[in-house]
Amino acid sequence: MAFMTASERHADAPFFTRLLTSIGNLLVAMGEANPRLRRIEALQKLSDAELAERGIRREDIVRHVFHDVYYL
Repeated sequence: MAFMTASERHADAPFFTRLLTSIGNLLVAMGEANPRLRRIEALQKLSDAELAERGIRREDIVRHVFHDVYYL
């Protein structure tokens, strides 16, 4: 059985390159774990008819999810 990973770690990469890569990966993981992002993805999966039932237009999904944080 073989195992593969999507990311490669090079032991010979410079320290700061590995450090910045790790910080970048952490920030991406934090952003993807945001419940608002999950809500946006769930709404984007709905059909236009289902969105219309909820009173949301497809182009207003982000505005709808972030209505209490940002004035868009």
